[in-house]
Amino acid sequence: MSVVLEIPDQVAYAIRLPASEQQESLMTELAVALYARGILSFGKARELTPLNRVEFGLLLGRRDIPRHYTKQDLEEDIAYARGQ
Repeated sequence: MSVVLEIPDQVAYAIRLPASEQQESLMTELAVALYARGILSFGKARELTPLNRVEFGLLLGRRDIPRHYTKQDLEEDIAYARGQ
């Protein structure tokens, strides 16, 4: 399934970015917003961007958006690291 968002021409023309950068930038902004609201996981939000895991994590940090990382996530990561 694919979702298409339509942006009115007046808004698209008002975006202060070169046309060649608009889609990538808007997708990154959408990814950050959806992650910040808890709508998408880190991995799925990152997939909307051209950024790798580290770059996306750094972007969230620059914007003071905390990582969603639960105690269960930590326990699973530790178990994985131990080969369990």
